Amino acid sequence: MRSVVYGSRITLRFRVTLEDGTVAESNFEEAEPLEIHVGDGTFPEQLELCLLGLRAGQRDTRRLRPEQAWGLRDPDNRQQIALQDFPPDMHPAPGQIIEFQLPEGEEVLGTVLAVGADHAEVDFNHPLAGHTVDFEVEVVAVAPPQ
Repeated sequence: MRSVVYGSRITLRFRVTLEDGTVAESNFEEAEPLEIHVGDGTFPEQLELCLLGLRAGQRDTRRLRPEQAWGLRDPDNRQQIALQDFPPDMHPAPGQIIEFQLPEGEEVLGTVLAVGADHAEVDFNHPLAGHTVDFEVEVVAVAPPQ
């Protein structure tokens, strides 16, 4: 039976749970498992390292510190954005996660922290940055690197 190596195409189910037990992301409930190439950036590198050596049918859970998962929070990733720079039909609210497009075309997520009279404070850290997480994975299938 084939083990997961860097570059493997794998089919998996996963769950990311925060310290307080809140499920941040999961596809265990979905009909179709996720297919990725290990190393394609779907997950942070440290999470992908947790997959190496697993075989189809195996399930594993690892607790990862922030620096092993989505990193530490960077206070410099907070920005003030003028409300007039949001689309006219968008009314940002605290806690809202919005997808922003950078001038180069890259898309990033930002979490609205506060809204003032003429601006919104947006945190561009990954929403899971700064959190210790449990990464649970079930490998459904493993195909060799292409």
